[in-house]
Formats: sequence, structure tokens, C-alpha cells
Amino acid sequence: MSRTLIRVHWDRLFEDLEGQLAAEWEAERAALDAESERLRISKLTLRTRLLLLQQNDAPVTVRLSGGEHHSGRLRAVGADWIAAQPVEGTSALIAPMASVTGVETHHGALLDTLEDVTVAADGLRERMTLGFLMRDFARRRLAVRVALTDGDVLHGTIDRAGQDHLDLAVHDAGEARLAGAVRAFRIVPFTTLRWLRTAGSAISA
Repeated sequence: MSRTLIRVHWDRLFEDLEGQLAAEWEAERAALDAESERLRISKLTLRTRLLLLQQNDAPVTVRLSGGEHHSGRLRAVGADWIAAQPVEGTSALIAPMASVTGVETHHGALLDTLEDVTVAADGLRERMTLGFLMRDFARRRLAVRVALTDGDVLHGTIDRAGQDHLDLAVHDAGEARLAGAVRAFRIVPFTTLRWLRTAGSAISA
């Protein structure tokens, strides 16, 4: 075999080896990238993904315990609650996170919540619990409509709110909270709340 043929033979051999090595490196890098992505996604929280849906103004359908669903846009994500703006109307729908069974959106918006982006920090709202929100509603004497897990839907005004419950003065919708209008007083544990709707826009976007 001539030297030229020998050189060609070795050149081809090394090219083949280099190709195999490059393919193995590429496969290893792809595996590491995939594992790194799985690890990153494993650290995502529901709250972070909901914040991204809110930030992107994505259309959503919030599904709640009992089979209810409400379509609109997320306007706030608190420590343990969300606020949604319905498709029609200005009345904010407040739902404890514990009553949310799912949030539907289109596939593109869903994938956007997996992107490696930084969510604008909002330390105050992140610490704003449902109890804090209900105490603010009580301070403002907001009329509310409350849906409970036992199927009851009540109208009234929140008189006060504790850490895990609220006091509701029950009266007809459209009536002011006057002594003669109040039909009952009820202590409502937060764990029994499916949703709460304000008479007007109470949550800023």
C-alpha cells in the first residue's frame, strides 16, 4: 500500500473517530441540557406560573371545587388567593388558592409560563394573605357575594376578618348594611370559601 493510500486511510479513520466523538459530545450536552431544564422546571411554583399568566395578560378559565369555572384574566396573585377579572363586568372574583382545581389557558400561554424569565418582584402582595384582603374589604365596607363549599351563596358586608375566618352581615344584594336590612350574622371559615365577588372593582391590576 502506497504512502498516499495509507495517509488517506488514516485520515478517514480519524475523521470517522472525530465524527463519533463529536456526536457523543453533542448527545451528552443535549442530555445535560435536558436534565438542567427538568431541574429548573421542577423548582417552579404554581404562584410563579400564575404570576406569569397575569404578567402576560393571558386569557384563563379558573376552575374551582364543585365544578364551577370562570373565564377572564388574572389581575392579582396573593399569598394564598387569586383575583380574576371576568370577561364581562368589573366585579373582581376572589378565589382562595385552596379552592382552585385548575387554570386553563391556550398552549402558547402555558408554555410561556415555563420560560426562564424573571417575574417582577412584588414583596408586599406576596405576603398579602386572604385574611389581610378580607380585613381591607371590611374596612372599606364593601358589599360582597360569597359562594361556599356547601352550595350556599350569600350577599352581605364583611364586618371583620380574623386569621382564618370572617364575620358576614347577611343582607339582600343592593341594600346598604343597615340594622334593619341585616337578616343574619355568620362566621365563615376561609376553608369553606369557593369564591367571593365584590360589588365593584376592588383589586387594582
